[in-house]
This record gives sequence, C-alpha cells and structure tokens, in this order.
Amino acid sequence: MEAILIFTLTYVGVAIGHIPGLQLDRTGIALLGAIAMVVSGAVPLGQAVGSIDIPTMLLLYALMIISAQLRLGGFYTRVALHMARWCSHPRLFLLAVMGVGAILSALLANDIICLAFTPVLAYSLLGAGMNPIPFLMALAVAANIGSAATIIGNPQNMLIGQVGQLPFGGFLQWCSPPVIVALLGSYLIIVWLYRGRWAEPPRDGHILARQPAWQPFNAWQSAKGLAAVTLLIILFFTDFHRELAALGIAGVLMCSRKMKSRQMIELVDWHLLTLFCALFVVIEGISAAQLPQHVVASLAGHQIDIRHPLVLTGVSTLLSNVVSNVPAVMLLVQFLQGAPSQLWYILALSSTFAGNLITIGSIANLIVIEQADVFGIAIGFWTHAKVGLAVTAWSLLVLAGWIYL
Repeated sequence: MEAILIFTLTYVGVAIGHIPGLQLDRTGIALLGAIAMVVSGAVPLGQAVGSIDIPTMLLLYALMIISAQLRLGGFYTRVALHMARWCSHPRLFLLAVMGVGAILSALLANDIICLAFTPVLAYSLLGAGMNPIPFLMALAVAANIGSAATIIGNPQNMLIGQVGQLPFGGFLQWCSPPVIVALLGSYLIIVWLYRGRWAEPPRDGHILARQPAWQPFNAWQSAKGLAAVTLLIILFFTDFHRELAALGIAGVLMCSRKMKSRQMIELVDWHLLTLFCALFVVIEGISAAQLPQHVVASLAGHQIDIRHPLVLTGVSTLLSNVVSNVPAVMLLVQFLQGAPSQLWYILALSSTFAGNLITIGSIANLIVIEQADVFGIAIGFWTHAKVGLAVTAWSLLVLAGWIYL
C-alpha cells in the first residue's frame, strides 16, 4: 500500500512540476519518490539498483557525449546561422527550420537540437524584424515529430527500443512514413495559422544587445562528430549492442588533444539521467505491489484492452500530457512485455506526437520556451496550445491511418 501511495504522490508531483513551499522540480520530486521507495522498504536497495535499465542509461549517456562533440565544435551554431540567412523568405525559412530540426533530432536527440538552435534563431529573427514565435514553435514541433522516426531521437524512444528489443532498421521503416506525413501537415498548419503575421515591430535595443556567446565553428571537431554519428548509425544496423557501440565511439571522441573531456562531460544532462534512474525505482515499487497487473485486469473487466492500438494511442496521449512523455512511457512499458513490435512502435509515435499538445508534454517544448524567454519572447500556454492542438490532432490522425493501412 505504501508503494502505491509513494507512486501516486510522485506522479502527481511530476505532473504539477513543483511542490508548494519547496524548491523541488520534476527531477527532485522523482528522486524523492525513489528515496521514499527505498527508505520505506517498498523496494530493497539491491532491487532498486537492479531495476535501473543500465543499457538504456548507458546509451543515453553515450549519445549525450557524442552530441557534446558537435556542440563544442560549433556545428549546431553554424547550421542555425546558415539557416537564419533565409529570414527574409519566411515560408522557405520555416520549411528549413522544420526540415533541419526534424532530421537532426532523429539522429542527435530533440532536446539537444532545441537547446542549441533556439538562442541563435531567436536572436537572428529579432534582428531581422521577424515574429519569432511561429519559427520557434515550428522548431519545437519539428524536433518532437522528427525525433519519433528513430530509436535514438528522444529518451522515451531509447527506452522503448531497449526494453522492447526493437531493431533499429525496423523501427525506422515503420515510424518514418507517418513522421514525414505528420511533419508536412504540421508545416502547412503553422503557415496557415500565422499567415500575414511573419513580421513584428522592432524590439528594444537592450534585448538585441544580448547576443549569445556563439560556440566558434571548428571544422575538424565538427567533422569528427559527424563521422562518429555516421559510424554509430551504421553499427546500429548490425547485431552489435547499441549501448556498447555508442559508448565505444564516445570514448574515442573523449581522447582529444584539443577538446577537454571535462567540457564534454559538463554538457551531459545529469538532470535527465537522474530523472530516469529515479523513475525506474518508483515504477519498480508499483510493479512489486502488482499495481500494473491489477490495472490491466480492471480495464479488461470493462472490455478495455490497453494493447488495442487505438486504446494504447489514446492512453499514451493523455498520460504524456499529464506527466510528460518520458514518465508516461516508463509507466506504459510495464503493460507491453511480450507484445508485438507494432505496439511498441505505436507507443513511441503516440507519446512523442502527444508531446506537442501542451507545454509540459515534452522537455523540448520547455527548453524552447525557457530559452526564448531570455530574449523577451513570451510563448505562453495558449500561444503554444493554439499550434499544439492542431498539430497533435493531425499527427495522431496520421498515426491512426497508418495503423489501419
């Protein structure tokens, strides 16, 4: 009973994002929940350690190191600055932002792309007298949708791929078509919603004076990073363990005469890794209490099968927008053990597409909103929802059609 209480309080806290009177964020709340599970005895310490999916954590860590290589090499900044040259052609620029954002997110994780691109785009758009909101919204939308195409596009896909033992090629083949159609439709939706509103009055000079400290472009370091990504993708199509391939390549990149390993390690998202580890322990607590089994039995008693493709899509969408998509997936994978590959693909697509619905749906949204705020660009809940509702409805419609094709 105590495990169920701790789980409930933890997920409510994660959904709200804070605890009144305390300086706890979602990661802190999840960690507190994990500590409570261990201290209360609901999950013995050895069992808690064993509940953490080490291959998933190693894959995520290694990909962060590889992405840090490209970030420190100035690759992301260089690409964003090149795209910014098209500011005077808003529809073409929007297409470039969404296309490049989606492709890079599929290969290098969406959170990293949003973190690297948002400051450059915000500053460039304000300087050009353009309305930055549709383009920054488009970046978040494209990063979310594009990341759904591959196992390494976002943290929840990495977990799904590892737990579901899914092949990289099979994942790409099944998920890419709906991703492409969803992305094209989302582009048209944003063009229509912001028609005639591409420009805006000039901003205050003090805001434009806040030019970010661009990471200088280093052709050799960027080339090393791109070569590492290429080799990694090739290895993913083989039988070599994904986490070992990623770790080996990350280790080679750290052996540099110019780039300090400390700098690379500092760019690892330790908060996200902590969140993952904590949630593994919290989920282990309710698994030991047989809660998932009771939920499935209860739903079955009402003729609701969570393994039905459309039911899974609906539950995933709802839960992803209550507690965000990473915690939602960590809970839902408990119900898919032994399920056909198609259901794992559906969970990956639905949870990622659902991330566009409201601001807390995905970490990528929050990154764009927080980075934009530095430049005085306010992307509020309703501003985001206006685009998010339409884009998510379209994306899920595409997914439903793909399921029944």
